[in-house]
Amino acid sequence: MNAPIQLKVNLTPELQELLQSKASKFGVPLTQYVKHVLMKDVEDEDYPIYRASEATEKAAQQALDDLDNAVSSSDFFKSLRNEN
Repeated sequence: MNAPIQLKVNLTPELQELLQSKASKFGVPLTQYVKHVLMKDVEDEDYPIYRASEATEKAAQQALDDLDNAVSSSDFFKSLRNEN
């Protein structure tokens, strides 16, 4: 799961007062009420899932294969010093 983000929203005083009133009716903080409203708005939405192209899949697999054969930079520089 992705880490949550913080979102700053500017409200007019009138909207803030209305939302605060509704949050108070439920006995929850304003931020929790706003989060609830947002979640209700998108609850029936499908989250889009995109598939990488075949070329991207191959490049990613090649990068992982290359990583398995990688040499640490400290080992690389030690080998250079030992050659001289």
